[in-house]
Amino acid sequence: MSQSPGNPSQVMRGQGMMKGRKWMYALAGVVPLSLAVFIYAQLMLRFGSGTPPQMQPAAVRTDTIEVDKSEQRMVLYRNGQPLREYSIALGASPEGHKTEEGDERTPVGDYIIDWRNANSIAHLSLHISYPNAEDIQQAEQRGVSPGGNIMIHGMINGWGWLISRLGLRNWTDGCIAVSNDEMKEVWSLVANGTPIRIQE
Repeated sequence: MSQSPGNPSQVMRGQGMMKGRKWMYALAGVVPLSLAVFIYAQLMLRFGSGTPPQMQPAAVRTDTIEVDKSEQRMVLYRNGQPLREYSIALGASPEGHKTEEGDERTPVGDYIIDWRNANSIAHLSLHISYPNAEDIQQAEQRGVSPGGNIMIHGMINGWGWLISRLGLRNWTDGCIAVSNDEMKEVWSLVANGTPIRIQE
């Protein structure tokens, strides 16, 4: 004797409940994972840089920095002689001078390293004195913000492994990035007030 298939509305209701349970199980897995990633990111952004290295003696520090954007190279000089050389990452649109906020370009011209941040979201950072008066004037004439916070820094705290795994070459918003170990060395060799020349 065959069994009745049951009320179609009850069958549909049962199928809907099963789908609802699947969504609940999925959310039960996603929510803790998302929370863990958020907590990890916040901790890394706040504490990931660790303790910065001590400055090298003045007699061995660099006195000039030169950046070649087309070669993606940064060289530290002392008394006209190369002291250190690094391969660098730039912004997603590296060609041309930075002219406004959000253009993801690295500025071109003569600036200085005017301050540093041991607790930045990237591994240590040295601030480049962009925008200067000329940069501000050209932006005001066009009614835009020139942008700012252009830094030399290491990897984003806690996520350097992902950047390396993905093979990203130009991943900053216009900053100049090196590896974390290289950034420690740059930090120790570059004093505030050091001139930096950035060219295409």
